[in-house]
Amino acid sequence: MALWYPVLLNVEGRRCVVFGGGAVGERKAAGLLEAGAEVTVVSPDRTPRLERWRQEGRIRAVLREAEDSDLDGAFLAFAATDKPDVNRRLAAAARARGVPILIADEGEAGDFINPAVVRRGDLVLAVSASGAAPALASRIRRELEERYGPEYGKAAEILEAIRLALKRAGVGDAERRRLLAAAASPEAMALWREAEDPADGDRLLARLQESLPDIEGPAGQ
Repeated sequence: MALWYPVLLNVEGRRCVVFGGGAVGERKAAGLLEAGAEVTVVSPDRTPRLERWRQEGRIRAVLREAEDSDLDGAFLAFAATDKPDVNRRLAAAARARGVPILIADEGEAGDFINPAVVRRGDLVLAVSASGAAPALASRIRRELEERYGPEYGKAAEILEAIRLALKRAGVGDAERRRLLAAAASPEAMALWREAEDPADGDRLLARLQESLPDIEGPAGQ
């Protein structure tokens, strides 16, 4: 079993190629679009959703069988055809070009795998069983969706605004860590649910400082 190194990649505006126009290829394309990638789908056939995205100009579609040259200039590649021999050929061609590639249904044969993901604005929760138990990862993802609702996306935006306000104010490291820990506490969540402008860091910071006795307790514990 491979030991995977977890990482979040910035794919915004970068060319990512998905080979395969079926359900798996659609899921890969959807995740890439959500992250702002420039998506090319190579397949003679495609799902209705992929076709709609093509018509809307959201993806580029190459309507033929995959060729090795489709990998030229790619940042990432996803081999999701229903032909294992084609997927393996594409994997070899990708590695020859230095392009990391995911091989659907053969996780360990590829260079990376996709975790199950929950997005709440800038907050990204990812879980993986290293490709060995995707059903378990999916179950945990559903549990995370229930536990961390949309309000956590707003809270992440607020904490970023507070962090920047602290930086502008030149607050020292120790005090900054204390305030950010308080801002991320369960007690602070009630404040952030009521916040009207999650981007107003100075006002949010003032509100946090006013509420510190209630959040941290009488002795700052």
